[in-house]
Amino acid sequence: MKSGFVSIFGKPNAGKSTLLNALMGEKLAIVSPKVQTTRHRIKGILTEKDYQIIFSDTPGIIEPRYKLHEKMMHAVRNALEDADVALLLLDIRDDWEENDRLFTELRLKAPAVVVLNKMDGVSTEKLAEAKAFFTTRPYCREMIAISALKKENLDGLLKTVLDLLPEGQPFFEGDDLTDLPTKFFVGELIREKIFLLYGEEIPYQATVLVQEFQEKTTLTKIRADIIVQRESQKGIILGEGGKMIRQLGSEARKDIEAFIDRKVFLELFVKVRPKWRDTENFLKEYGYN
Repeated sequence: MKSGFVSIFGKPNAGKSTLLNALMGEKLAIVSPKVQTTRHRIKGILTEKDYQIIFSDTPGIIEPRYKLHEKMMHAVRNALEDADVALLLLDIRDDWEENDRLFTELRLKAPAVVVLNKMDGVSTEKLAEAKAFFTTRPYCREMIAISALKKENLDGLLKTVLDLLPEGQPFFEGDDLTDLPTKFFVGELIREKIFLLYGEEIPYQATVLVQEFQEKTTLTKIRADIIVQRESQKGIILGEGGKMIRQLGSEARKDIEAFIDRKVFLELFVKVRPKWRDTENFLKEYGYN
């Protein structure tokens, strides 16, 4: 029996959340084209007859500008500390030197697999050049090219991980896919719609707090607050005549119903909390511990 923690690290938009979802066969991490969508460490528990892998999706590595960023980077450090295997993920079309500096600065203790993502459409020559570049790096134990979005070569990645994973008993019993509560994922699905529907600074200055999650006989009642920093942002979230928040609620409700496999009654409210991203008490209240 093999068992251990496998953490995924990389720059924002490298495809970490897409990879976690592809490996798990379930949508556990929200995804958007915008950077810094992931703010928490999200674990996916993959249990089979002869192994259990606890994958961790982590926030993209950035230079913190305020307390929320600091909390995000703390999640990265926690994933570094308990990793048995590290997956160093990069977009193969991205700057290799920049990724090399980032991976070097992680000062990994665990064996690392450099994962060249988004290989679809990349020439054989470029792939060979990338492999030659990273193979010589001291942190690189193994290397593999994949496409997380198209689920290409994930079996090869899984085999590489299992070769490096230590022997041991499972950390989690049963068939749970994660250690996080359903309420957490409900908030994330609402936040994903904010990233997809709104531009400019709104997604980065907004968060979601699920205030009520009540399972009734025929449906689940959910009440959530969307937190923003300024009154002007509240108006944008609401939209003219409430048009935008109705669209947000409708799209989020559909995804939540698919996730929990039940009918949902969803109520959304918008609240202004100035400088919440830099206020310790607000961050704790909103789940950024």
